[in-house]
Amino acid sequence: MKADTRRIHLTGARVVLPTGVADGGRVTVEHGRITACGPAPDSGGDGVSGGRGERVLDLSGHWIVPGFVDTHVHGGGGASFSAGSAEEALTVVRTHRLHGTTTMVASTVTGDLDELARQASVLSELAEQGDLAGVHFEGPFIARSRCGAHDPALLRDPDPADVRKLLEAARGTARMVTLAPELPGGLDSVRLLADQGVIAAVGHTDADYRATREAVDAGATVATHLFNAMPPLAHRAPGPVAALLGDERVTVELINDGVHLHPAVLELAFRRAGAQRVAFITDAMGAAGMGDGSYPLGPLRVEVKDGVARLAEGGSIAGSTLTLDEAFRRAVTVDRIPVPEAVESLSATPARLLGLDDRVGSLTPGKDADLVVLDDGFRVAGVMRGGEWLVAPAAPSGAADRTG
Repeated sequence: MKADTRRIHLTGARVVLPTGVADGGRVTVEHGRITACGPAPDSGGDGVSGGRGERVLDLSGHWIVPGFVDTHVHGGGGASFSAGSAEEALTVVRTHRLHGTTTMVASTVTGDLDELARQASVLSELAEQGDLAGVHFEGPFIARSRCGAHDPALLRDPDPADVRKLLEAARGTARMVTLAPELPGGLDSVRLLADQGVIAAVGHTDADYRATREAVDAGATVATHLFNAMPPLAHRAPGPVAALLGDERVTVELINDGVHLHPAVLELAFRRAGAQRVAFITDAMGAAGMGDGSYPLGPLRVEVKDGVARLAEGGSIAGSTLTLDEAFRRAVTVDRIPVPEAVESLSATPARLLGLDDRVGSLTPGKDADLVVLDDGFRVAGVMRGGEWLVAPAAPSGAADRTG
């Protein structure tokens, strides 16, 4: 579906703005950009004429939120970014867009260095044409003891020369590298990434509190799926969790699927870091948007049962089957996080982390018209990206959809 060239007025919804919620608000879109948004005028009515070349869509009973931004996703729709195929990568993109994720970074999994470089070359082309926001290398520079769903036979120490090889293969589209900073070359690699403007993320690590603090001082700014694949928080050995959660320089990723984190742990992290430092992610693998069954994750096989992904051999949790609309709905209905704060953690915070907050992440005039329409149960009713409806919402029963 091509972008509507008319001016589009979305009216009557609860619009989540950076300043709060505008009840009965409106969002105006023209030429793929947001041109106006806010509360309805005091003069009564929706304040728009629906004149020639305009369309007015009444979305009373709905919410309008900015498009979701996922900084950590491996697959979906039965496909994987690690396949090294543009066709599969686009299947992943389309799957998550239908669930409201209008901006995403493609995450790889541990593999042979040459194979990862080949995958990065394919993914970088999609990033250059605007389908992806960049590439995230999760592994192979991670701890064997915390490898999770990564093949231990393919792990290696984070030699800065190897890190640079992957960055070069991504041709300027590398956004993030997850590594274990306690490994030989770890801190030097963190410094290299920081110098190159690439996010250094601490994850799949056995680092203690001190080593983690050293990594942050060296330039690490992200905690890869905090709590998962790292030593647990303990009162005499606070480990990486306390170091990452307690540092204002660090954005913490949280997987809010009800499997990776107990609700009490998520509440603890959210209260400590706040929406401005929490980025909800999916860490989704190929089963996202699909059903139970057997799926590949890099060179390994994953079995999905009752929506939970585990390695076929060993049974370790292997990513998730989550989509960000589900993470949002759980945040506001189960975790009781206020809607504006949940929106910040799904949109504004990850957009700022990626350096894209001048274009996406909030409903602000001048930004890309990336938005999600949710019904009163917080289920996706519409998705717009760049002014194009990917999922077109229907007007409420009895409401007007006026076209001039």
